Amino acid sequence: MLTGTVPRAPKTLTGINGVPHSYFLLEHRSMQMEAGHKRPVYCKIQVVLSGHDTQPLLRYLELGCNITVAGFVGWQQGRDGQSKLVLHADTIEPIC
Repeated sequence: MLTGTVPRAPKTLTGINGVPHSYFLLEHRSMQMEAGHKRPVYCKIQVVLSGHDTQPLLRYLELGCNITVAGFVGWQQGRDGQSKLVLHADTIEPIC
């Protein structure tokens, strides 16, 4: 589970099998304790919603709104050969 904001509108593509895949960035900022000291944490991760059942979750993606995303993390290699971690979402909840 990860909390953050959505800096840009999602993109939705339909695969050759007719399954929709929506992609967006989740930007996370927080203060965490490490070795007894507070440290700022910042990351951006791509989130993907796959399948017809997950598409209604897109209604929670208002720009600048805080959301909590739950799912699983997977490794994905792009067409350019670059690899990255991607959060495959199965639930999204607004925090606004």
